Amino acid sequence: MTRQERKGQALRALHGGDPFVIPNPWDAGSARVLEALGFQALATTSSGFAFTLGRLDGGSSLDDVAAHVTALDEATELPISVDLENGYGPEPETAAQAIARVAEAGAVGGSIEDWDPAEGLIYDLAHAVERVTAAVETARGLGFPFALVARAENHIRDNPDLDDTIARLQAFESAGADVLYAPGLRTVEEIRTVCEAVSMPVNVLALPNLGVAEIFESGAQRISVGGGLAWVAVSAFVDAATAIRDGGDLSPLATRLRLSDLLG
Repeated sequence: MTRQERKGQALRALHGGDPFVIPNPWDAGSARVLEALGFQALATTSSGFAFTLGRLDGGSSLDDVAAHVTALDEATELPISVDLENGYGPEPETAAQAIARVAEAGAVGGSIEDWDPAEGLIYDLAHAVERVTAAVETARGLGFPFALVARAENHIRDNPDLDDTIARLQAFESAGADVLYAPGLRTVEEIRTVCEAVSMPVNVLALPNLGVAEIFESGAQRISVGGGLAWVAVSAFVDAATAIRDGGDLSPLATRLRLSDLLG
């Protein structure tokens, strides 16, 4: 069994076992820390990674992301799923190419969303399904388990239409998606309604007003945090730097973390 086959099987087993949190590192160091803390799988964050390049979310190319995946894969033994945004193009072929590219870089999972950033709209359902179908076909032909995540973006794109979101997730399930994801669900009632409407594992984006137990009790199989952990780190950095600039306060630098305990 190859290293990638082992990682792919590990991620598949997680989706068939107890619910789990799949946190989102933004670089190799944060990936290693999350592994040392005992998490069992990792998912990339498009916004957190774009920050490391000095860009806003959506500012990374497929080449950038593939290099990022290689760095994460080399840094950790954990399976890695990749936020592929809309697949870096509107056509089914581009979504399929994105899956193939990150799989070559070491990923064993990846998400394709139904949002067109160039046009600022949600793809019509038929086109969105074509894109998921193409991505699924590529994933199935890789020769190792690859968890294809299909995302319905309504709830984070100012269209919180739960009925349409469910219809999209059901269509993506029929197209062969392994995991279903509607980022932006805000209540346990919404999460439960979605989970009861589909039969494949559902990923939920963490929100500070909900606890892990609540989300899992509502039927979710996994929780990701998106760029949340990256922004916690950046916020602490900005606060400390601001204190130094504005008040000459060096006390935030008293914070200590024994990286040797985590990365040794």
